[in-house]
Amino acid sequence: MKRKIIIAITGASGSIYAKLLLDFLAKQKEIEVGVVMSDNAKVVWEHEMGNDDYKNYTFNFYSKNDFNAPFASGSSKYDTMVIIPCSMGTLGRIANGISNDLTTRAADVMLKERRKLILIARETPYNLIHLNNMKIITEAGGIICPASPSFYSRPQSIEEIAKTVVDRIIDLMGLENKTYRWG
Repeated sequence: MKRKIIIAITGASGSIYAKLLLDFLAKQKEIEVGVVMSDNAKVVWEHEMGNDDYKNYTFNFYSKNDFNAPFASGSSKYDTMVIIPCSMGTLGRIANGISNDLTTRAADVMLKERRKLILIARETPYNLIHLNNMKIITEAGGIICPASPSFYSRPQSIEEIAKTVVDRIIDLMGLENKTYRWG
């Protein structure tokens, strides 16, 4: 049985993280991927990456308001959702049960079904509201993974730095990944 994964991309800075994760997933044959992007995500991607290459992926893309998308229901059996990058607005809506678009509805489904929800928080610094919202999501079973790169592997480029975060996400997703390991 194929793994079924949802990737949601919000308008927070950090499109490179989404790109690197999509690149990795595009090479995986045993995974079905559904993608939803906010309007701001597309604008930010085009600004930060200098292209609209998100259009070139062969995954199933769903409109931000497509509540008929399969992962808007727990019966579709998607097992993992990654929101990358995750804006604090999206994180706050999820924490407070506000399902006003496909991303927040799918996140709500993941939490209610006790499936894996990974939010790649992209903000600095955090205020108390952000931290409280992260606490709520963690208590509900979600995983908060700040987009904080590591430097153990001595990355030599911006892409290599961003990949340290994406490699951690791949591990959290439970996928096999050949990457630098400490020790």
